[in-house]
Amino acid sequence: MDWFLDHLRVERAASEHTVLSYRNDLLLAIEFFEKLGLSDWPDLVPQLLTRYGNSLGPPLAVATAQRRMSSLRSFLKFLKREGCGPSADLPPTGGFKKPKTLPKALPINVLESLLDIPDLSTPQGVRDRTLMEMIYGAGLRVSEAVGLRLDEVDLTEGAARITGKRGKTRWVPLPRQTLEWIRTYLAEARPKLIRKALPVILVSDKGNRLLRQTAYKRLEHFAVLAGIEQGVSPHTLRHTYAVHLLKGGADLRAVQELLGHESIATTQVYTQLDLTEVQKRYRAAHPRG
Repeated sequence: MDWFLDHLRVERAASEHTVLSYRNDLLLAIEFFEKLGLSDWPDLVPQLLTRYGNSLGPPLAVATAQRRMSSLRSFLKFLKREGCGPSADLPPTGGFKKPKTLPKALPINVLESLLDIPDLSTPQGVRDRTLMEMIYGAGLRVSEAVGLRLDEVDLTEGAARITGKRGKTRWVPLPRQTLEWIRTYLAEARPKLIRKALPVILVSDKGNRLLRQTAYKRLEHFAVLAGIEQGVSPHTLRHTYAVHLLKGGADLRAVQELLGHESIATTQVYTQLDLTEVQKRYRAAHPRG
């Protein structure tokens, strides 16, 4: 397992969060198979895989079951490629798939009410407003926002260099208001929060790196205060960014680049556009459309 996890880190440039998720899933699988008397992966037979799949049924959430089976499948595929895997076929994950659900984009008036919640008389409030402005204003993933470094933001040009999934980088423009909030935070709030030299822009109440979990909790809290019934997460703001851009006339391919998606199909899902709409946009843009 450690060999596989090192492979994820080094060759696939997986984040520590992803590696930890794989590790936890595989440890649970190992515990299950050991209880059935399995001592080595080459001895894994289809019957044991079937029993493991059956153990992932209700009340376990479908998404959790799919992730655990997918983690095991990736691991066994790696072992087979290295010549030390089981002879059994790789376990399928299709039985656990569920329809993709998307957060609803926030209407502009609801978004504004959410952004206005933080107490701007405190450095923590300015920090929280800046966090939301960065995610919505630049369409960042929460990990990208909390990990953004001081030297990755060009305040003169109004752009940020973002390191996304698999270590891929992209430049994204920062809207005027987002840029103003970053400047205000750096000048007035961050110096009051910082306790030691840190390369990242956003810091916690105690002067450490701001955690992803903290960002989720803050947004959930603000959503309650704003009276927003639907759940609000950093992904909600990122999704809202994409939808607002497309409704404003932005090109789908441009939105794909800004979001850091490898496939335009992913962007199409994010923006809740059906295939007909995607084809319509391409035909309108292509000389032979």
